Amino acid sequence: MAHITLVRPPALISRNTLQGPLTPPIGPAYLAGSLRKAGHTASIIDAVGEAPFKIVELFNGSMLATGLGIEEMVERVPGHTDLIGISCMFSHEWPYIRLLIESLRRAFPNVLILSGGEHITALPEFTLDQCRAVDLCVLGEGEETLLDVVAHLERRGELSEVSGLALRDNGQISRTCARARIRHVDDIPWPAWDLIPVENYLSQRLGYGVDLGRSMPILATRGCPYQCTFCSSPSMWTTRYVTRKPALLLDEIQTYIDTYGATNIDFYDLTAIIKRDWIIEFCRLIGERGLKFTWQLPSGTRSEAIDPEVSSHLFGAGCRNLTYAPESGSPTTLRRIKKVVKLDRMVKSMRGAVRNGVNLKANIIIGFPDETRAELRETMLFIARMAWIGVHDISISMFSPYPGSELYEGLRASGRIKDLSDEYFLSLAAYTDMKQSVSWSDHVSSQELGLWRIFGLLLFYGGQYLMRPWRLANTLVNVVINRQESRLEKSLHDYLKRIFHSQLVKSS
Repeated sequence: MAHITLVRPPALISRNTLQGPLTPPIGPAYLAGSLRKAGHTASIIDAVGEAPFKIVELFNGSMLATGLGIEEMVERVPGHTDLIGISCMFSHEWPYIRLLIESLRRAFPNVLILSGGEHITALPEFTLDQCRAVDLCVLGEGEETLLDVVAHLERRGELSEVSGLALRDNGQISRTCARARIRHVDDIPWPAWDLIPVENYLSQRLGYGVDLGRSMPILATRGCPYQCTFCSSPSMWTTRYVTRKPALLLDEIQTYIDTYGATNIDFYDLTAIIKRDWIIEFCRLIGERGLKFTWQLPSGTRSEAIDPEVSSHLFGAGCRNLTYAPESGSPTTLRRIKKVVKLDRMVKSMRGAVRNGVNLKANIIIGFPDETRAELRETMLFIARMAWIGVHDISISMFSPYPGSELYEGLRASGRIKDLSDEYFLSLAAYTDMKQSVSWSDHVSSQELGLWRIFGLLLFYGGQYLMRPWRLANTLVNVVINRQESRLEKSLHDYLKRIFHSQLVKSS
């Protein structure tokens, strides 16, 4: 049987970002689980997990990489490997991942190199054209496609027969037939967490959500049924939304509690809560089984299914942190970006969740193409409204035209995005950079957009702390005693930890 090596690259953030989450690599772990069930041997090189506090400046200091360096990753690849797989989920990481792939090609000239992820799915032809070291691009969901690739390699079959690929065929770049989404998600093998240094994440309290203890990641769903124009999810996952059975999901959680001593579960879903009946059943089963753990939805979810009754169930079942994604406070902007949300209903949902004890964060994006100052003012008013009703945290990000999104395609077609240079890809990381602003709006300059973000943050946190001064005192105490209850406290803690470890490295 074949040996497949999966490489998880370092985590890249813009220099002036507080801190990106350092998370266990759930994608490669899922792929490895499927490979092993099929009888193959898999290994994972997790650059972040093996060196979570090693930070290197890249691209003239504009970016920071956390994890192993390129040479260290290449050295860890077994010499007998038959295939190397590398994921590129975020386009701002592509310039560095390309360098990694080229180094792997030089070290393993005869080994097939395969790449996948949202960036690769959005730009497969560009990837194969720009990086000759890549042999195959996996488009969309990877488990079944990877297994088919390995099976064809073993019997020396034609890879052009494998659905869901982009490849070079007789000197031409082409795509094979599209692959249907996996229907029976409960049949997908669980992630092979034993192949990564999972204890490094657990003992260092690293993860996506707020630090509530030893945290393991999980997926309860796959896909998202919505078509937001700023999101690349439709090109990666289509709009097919599939949920796992709550009982089987809890079996997995129970295993993490028993095996790894997990006390908290972070849900990495694109959109975790859509079906009211599903989430109520999940909460009910937690109580029936007598399970005691906290859980969070840090990546954002819908509000339609979360009325006060549901949020009461959530808190009673251990949910402590919840992220909403209104994106904008302007109805005009929401219609333009196809964000199907009713703000008044979301406010009601937020108010009920706060009243029921759940810590809330809201995600806002500003600087959409065609967004006007009047629409930005509407968003600022909504930000003030969220502070008034008691939402705990907010992130205000700059719009970035990520490949695979509808807005990216429009900007590319109109000539606004002229070429796919490293400079363009690296600029996409500005969405979380507190000093760098890139505006794609015809009405607002980059500098002005940066001022709107600062104003929005001051409006939210200033208003919240004026109305609830005890929250400011609580945050200051939590930072001092190294306790986290909110995403702001997590960001401050992670940033201070990054500075501390950087100083240790400089002094050693």
